[in-house]
Amino acid sequence: MFSLIAQVARFFRSSNASAPASHAATLMETADVRAGLDAHHAQELRVAASAYLSVVR
Repeated sequence: MFSLIAQVARFFRSSNASAPASHAATLMETADVRAGLDAHHAQELRVAASAYLSVVR
């Protein structure tokens, strides 16, 4: 769980010069990349994206 929190923290500290269209979209893209390497981490990223969307709405 700590790795998920660290990933989200790094995500929000990223520079705004290359700001993505959506934080949730970036988390989902990262989850897709991680799916082949670590399915559990990919699922954590998807949950984080869903949580972000529920807070934003």
